[in-house]
Amino acid sequence: MEFDLSKKHCFYFNETTKIPHGSRNEKALSDYIVNFAREHGYQYRQDELFNVLVDKPASPGYENCAPVILQAHIDMVNEKNKDSDHDFERDPLELYVDEEGWLHAKGTTLGADDGSGAAYMLAILDDQTLKHPPLQCIFTVMEEIGLIGASNLKAEDFHGRKLINLDSGGEVETTVSSAGGARVQIVHSLQKEANDLPAYTLEIRGLLGGHSGGLIHLERGNSNILAARILKEMSLNGIALSLVRFSGGLKYNAIPREADVTFVSSFPFEEIEASLHKTEAAIKEELEFSDPGFRAQLTKADPEPYRITEKISADIIDYMYLMPNGLMHRSLKLDGLTSASLNAGVVITEEDQLIIEDLIRSAISSHTDTLISKLELLASVFGFEVKVGERYSGWNYSEKSELREVLRKVLAERGKELVERATHGGLETGVFKGLVPDMDIITYGPIAEGEHTPDEKLDLTSFDRSYEILTEVLANCR
Repeated sequence: MEFDLSKKHCFYFNETTKIPHGSRNEKALSDYIVNFAREHGYQYRQDELFNVLVDKPASPGYENCAPVILQAHIDMVNEKNKDSDHDFERDPLELYVDEEGWLHAKGTTLGADDGSGAAYMLAILDDQTLKHPPLQCIFTVMEEIGLIGASNLKAEDFHGRKLINLDSGGEVETTVSSAGGARVQIVHSLQKEANDLPAYTLEIRGLLGGHSGGLIHLERGNSNILAARILKEMSLNGIALSLVRFSGGLKYNAIPREADVTFVSSFPFEEIEASLHKTEAAIKEELEFSDPGFRAQLTKADPEPYRITEKISADIIDYMYLMPNGLMHRSLKLDGLTSASLNAGVVITEEDQLIIEDLIRSAISSHTDTLISKLELLASVFGFEVKVGERYSGWNYSEKSELREVLRKVLAERGKELVERATHGGLETGVFKGLVPDMDIITYGPIAEGEHTPDEKLDLTSFDRSYEILTEVLANCR
């Protein structure tokens, strides 16, 4: 199968791949959309972040229908193979189609996430033969780095109460729920003193990790929490110790796989190691089926001139030992869906403070509020300060959705059954639901694989079919 640029959705996807548009570099593509809207005589608005909102009047006979909003983000994840010399700030993507009809970019991400949705909207705006109600097309920015563009919108920006988000693929699938979130920073100031005790390093290795939205329900080990447990159980075994530094994890939204803790103690290496092995064996048994590669290792370290005081060391270890983490609640409505979780993703030791980066996820705001309160209450006991940062709304499952039933009907006419799925990850739809609580939302898109990696690919047959289905859905919104 070839990439047929005579089809409007293919043409506009190809156009977007000519314009670099990684997160925080969307201005050129945003300006392209503005020029497109201006040339077509549409009302539009471009905000200070370069979100673009374009209105298209209803086709004849649909003037009295309720408006429908189409939405996609225009930023892409810039990833490439090590042998690629592609410059994401300057070079167009180099597209090719494989023998099985999948579209790729040579050595880089393709940007089908969410260039396919943006291309669909441009094609619909350009096609005057389609039947549809009044449309608003919203092109958002910086979705991949925290839903930033969507979070800049206000309730009054939305010109309808029905929204189709085009950032969810599968052709016969629609998302029905997503998690909200709150990024929480937990900070303890440090007091240090001169040290003359032997130093040791505890290493946590072999964990699987993974995305804290999609994989938290698998109850994989968290390297930061496990390191704190090992240290606490040393203390319970009578081993006095003081921390020097604690570091673990790379991203607040990823289950941490590794942690390194340097500490000092007057106790012999053999006694400390025996305590470690005892706890390690217990953890291995607990993680036998969820994280079988877990291992912990103790080594002697170079002398350390300073240590964190024993009292503050104990407070840090006790807080991390007791803090809620991982899966908190499961949905009783949607099988397999996590409804609330926490992830202590990163621990950093700076000169004068220790910082824990935690991410709370839930589609239900009261769950998020309660988990923040628990972290704060525990913090008050052990001398931590809790700082709540960015927070975005969740999208809780609704039994009724007119748009979902329209999509179900259109698919049924093609002999296909609609698949409803929910995610514990954060989506722009959660932000929109928080702004407009009565918004009827569905997601839709073609089949694609390998998002966020150079293996990303788009099924061109599905790309065509999904566009046809989307336009049929719009024609049925009467």
